[in-house]
Amino acid sequence: MFADRADAGRQLARHLIGFAAQHPVILALPRGGVPVAAEVARALGVADLDVLVVRKIGAPWNPEYGLGAVGEGDVAVIDTRRAAEAGVDEATLARVRAKEAAEVLRRVARYRAGRPAAEVAGRTVVLVDDGIATGSTLLAAVALLRGRGAGRVVVAAPVASDSSVAALRRVADEVLVVEVPRDFRAVGVHYRTFDQVTDAEVIEVLAQFHADAPAAGQAPPTAGHRTHGVPSPGDATASEPPSSVDAEVSIPVGRVHLPGHLSVPADAAGVVIFVHGSGSSRLSPRNVAVAHDLQRRGLGTLLFDLLTRAEADDRRNVFDIDLLADRLLGVTDWLRDDAGVGEPRTTLTHTLPIGYFGASTGGGAALVAAARSARPVAAVVSRGGRPDLADGYLPRVTAPTLLLVGGRDAQVLDLNRQAQARLTCPNELVVVPGATHLFEEPGTLEQVSRLAADWFARWFT
Repeated sequence: MFADRADAGRQLARHLIGFAAQHPVILALPRGGVPVAAEVARALGVADLDVLVVRKIGAPWNPEYGLGAVGEGDVAVIDTRRAAEAGVDEATLARVRAKEAAEVLRRVARYRAGRPAAEVAGRTVVLVDDGIATGSTLLAAVALLRGRGAGRVVVAAPVASDSSVAALRRVADEVLVVEVPRDFRAVGVHYRTFDQVTDAEVIEVLAQFHADAPAAGQAPPTAGHRTHGVPSPGDATASEPPSSVDAEVSIPVGRVHLPGHLSVPADAAGVVIFVHGSGSSRLSPRNVAVAHDLQRRGLGTLLFDLLTRAEADDRRNVFDIDLLADRLLGVTDWLRDDAGVGEPRTTLTHTLPIGYFGASTGGGAALVAAARSARPVAAVVSRGGRPDLADGYLPRVTAPTLLLVGGRDAQVLDLNRQAQARLTCPNELVVVPGATHLFEEPGTLEQVSRLAADWFARWFT
C-alpha cells in the first residue's frame, strides 16, 4: 500500500486536510511515526510538530507481548486482565513499568533537544503513528493528552487492524486510517520499505522540520480545504480564478452529500472522475494509485463515494447500476457547474473535458452515465470492469472507450469481449498479461495507469 513512511505520510495527509483550518498540533509517536507526521504537518501547513513519547509495557519473557503502555508524565494504561493471563504479578509489572518510564524520559530529552513540549491545552491534536497493530500504545497516548487538557484528539495512521480502530474510537474524538486490511498481520507488511527508524533519524527529521518552520507554519487554507493560488475573500484579486485546486469536497447529489477529493492542476487537460467498484470507496488504494499517476501526467482527478455508509451496507445498492449512474451524473453536473472550493468559487473545471475511470461494477455505471449524459463525456476507461452491466446502453455510448482486463481474469475478459461487440463508439480492449481481477501483480497496475493516461490524453485533446 505504501512505498515508505514518507509516501504513507503524504497519503494520510490527504485524509486530514480538513483539519488544516483548526491549526492543529501534530504529535508523532517515535520512532516510526515521526517521518509520517512530518509529511502530514507540511501538507497541512502547520508549524507545531512534536513527539509524544509512549513506551509499550511488555511481558518480561516477550517484550512484544503488550501489557499496556506508559508515557510522558508517568501516565500509564495497563491491561490487568492480559497481565494476569500472562502470569505477570504486580511487582514484576511495576519493575517493567519503571524501566520503560525511564526510557521515556531519556527519549524526551534526546528528541526535543531543549525545545519545549508543544502546548496542547484546548487545541486539536492529531496523533500520528506509522501503523496500529494492537492500539495499546495509542490508548496510553490519548489518556496522556486528555490529562494535558487537549481540546480534541484525532488518531491518524496509514494502516491499522480493525480491532485497534474499534478500541481507539472509544477514547479518541476521531480515528482516521487510510487502510484497514481484512488480512492485517503486521504494520510492516503493508510497506515496500519498512526499515527501523533510528534515534538519529528522528532527531534529523525534527531538526529539519523546525529549521523550515517559517515555511511550514504559513497560514493554512481556509474552510478546511487545501487550495493553491486561491485568493482570500478580502484579496483585491478575489475575482480571479484559482491557479489549481487540491481539496476535500462534499458534493450535493439529490438528498445526500458525497465526500470526495478533487485535484486539478492549473494547466490540466481535463478531469477524470473515478467510479469505484462494488464494496470499495473513494479510498480504494488501486484507484488512488492510478489517480496519482494521472495527476503526474497533468490530468485532474475526482475520487468520491458513490454511496453513503448506510446505503453501502445494503448490498442491493452496490449492484444497482441505475442508482450508481444517477449519482455519477449528479457529480458530473456538480463538477461542470458548481464545483466551488472555498471562496471565491472556482471556474477551473467548468470548461475542461471530463472522462470516467470505472472499476468492476463502476465500469458498468460509467458506461450507463456516458450514454445518458446530456453533455458529451470525452472518454471512458474501464479497469477490470463489468461493461455487460450496461447492457442495453452500450450501443448508445459515444465516448471513446478503453476496456482494460487482466489476462488471468478469464470470466471478466469474456464479458468484456461480448460487451465490446455491442459498442459502436471508438473502442479498444487491451489485455494486461499476467494480471488477475484486482491487478495486484507487480507492474500490472502501472500498466493500467500508463494506458489510461495515454487514452485520456488522446481524447481530451
